[in-house]
Amino acid sequence: MTPARPLLATLLVVLMARAAPAQRIPASQHGSVTQRVGHTDIAVSYNRPVARGRTLFGDLVRWGRIWHPGADSATTISFSRDVTISGHDIPAGRYTLWTIPEEPPKPWTVILSRGVDVWHTQYPGESLDALRSSIAPQQGTHMEVLAFYFPIVAPDSTVLHLHWGTTIVPITIRTK
Repeated sequence: MTPARPLLATLLVVLMARAAPAQRIPASQHGSVTQRVGHTDIAVSYNRPVARGRTLFGDLVRWGRIWHPGADSATTISFSRDVTISGHDIPAGRYTLWTIPEEPPKPWTVILSRGVDVWHTQYPGESLDALRSSIAPQQGTHMEVLAFYFPIVAPDSTVLHLHWGTTIVPITIRTK
């Protein structure tokens, strides 16, 4: 029985070495941001793709096609209370975030979908849309990794920025 122990130990080392690559660190790291506005909590959860010198909009992300701003599982946004976005009432809850980028100077379409727990390439369809709003993008400094952040916070409203490359899509959210 003694000769079997070194063989078993060697086999375990080989199996563990083969399993290690399966646990690689993903290229698009997970990120999240939360903001309280009045009594409303807003949370965005997403995976953060990296530009890596690529031409982003008009090439990697095609004009006029539904695009999920993120990687892997679809980006989610949740509201603890009802809000208003671009004059549209949005009930409290969790949504996935989608866009339709357009070539400048056209506005983008921002979509909130009730279809959650989906992969980033599986747009749930218009029948599940809670919001479709046209928003004019802005230009800013280069952001290498996709980011969502709240540069403006007031007692009853905030602006959520979707920012990748030099493109910023400002989404104004009002609390009720």
